[in-house]
Amino acid sequence: MGVRRVGAAKAARRGEILIRRAVGRDAGRLTRLVRSSRAYEGRYSSMVEGYRVGPDYIEAHRVFVAVEEIPVGEGGGERVVGFYALLVEAAELDLMFVSDQAQGYGIGRRLVEHMRGEARKAGIDGVRVVSHPPAEGFYRSVGARPVGTVPANPPAVKWDRPEFVFLVGEVGEGE
Repeated sequence: MGVRRVGAAKAARRGEILIRRAVGRDAGRLTRLVRSSRAYEGRYSSMVEGYRVGPDYIEAHRVFVAVEEIPVGEGGGERVVGFYALLVEAAELDLMFVSDQAQGYGIGRRLVEHMRGEARKAGIDGVRVVSHPPAEGFYRSVGARPVGTVPANPPAVKWDRPEFVFLVGEVGEGE
């Protein structure tokens, strides 16, 4: 009997997901994750068309990846299942993605908890999020508070987007 590869969804259920700081060599994988997201199909496709997460972006910001570690017997290495980018100067969650195959297993929630911890370490009281409209329910479910709407800005963004803030205090505060 051959070795069966464990998918991100099963690993997430078992908690075998590690969150680590992104490095330049992650850029291609993060770019593919953004461009392939089903949340940006159809009318939202213009937002990610040609989008690039480059090594320069990773170096300039606090970018963290959620990875599934692949056992040596199954080829070794790791599979990126999600990531986020925290802009400290602007106190903003600039990017947050979870791979389509890994959604629904708590990875996004873990990334948000991690982001809040990083913001707390940086002395940030609140983190702004301008949400992709389909992600609004997710952000509400993880404690983001609605603060307004960012109007459309054609041609790049053709729709209004909900704006939230994560209060960053003690663990559990603002949720």
